Amino acid sequence: MSEQSQTQTPVFSHPLEEEFARILDYYGIRWEYEPHTFPLEWNELGQVAVAFSPDFYLPDQDLYIELTTLRPKLIRHKNRKLRRMAELYPNINVKLFNRKDLRDMMVKYGVDHHAEPIMGTDAQE
Repeated sequence: MSEQSQTQTPVFSHPLEEEFARILDYYGIRWEYEPHTFPLEWNELGQVAVAFSPDFYLPDQDLYIELTTLRPKLIRHKNRKLRRMAELYPNINVKLFNRKDLRDMMVKYGVDHHAEPIMGTDAQE
């Protein structure tokens, strides 16, 4: 159950994030939406130039979840952030769910209508 739901419903960036939150709620998994931002790069003045805010945090599992519907060719930027995250914060666990993972999860949990828009072609897998 969302820790935020007790105070306010988060505004999700993508409908799939909302569906993911519903699945977590259904199974009684506590979650937080974008609770932390991790600096990844700084400019010459020491100001944060690049940061990463994983979509969800599951406190009972001490796990961050990042969802992406980007096609594999476009995911390079996000993968770079995840690698940098691992370098700077090796004790922080982040799991990336890609297009295929999300489609499979949506079908498995009966929200096929949200899987259709991200089906893509075999070439996009």
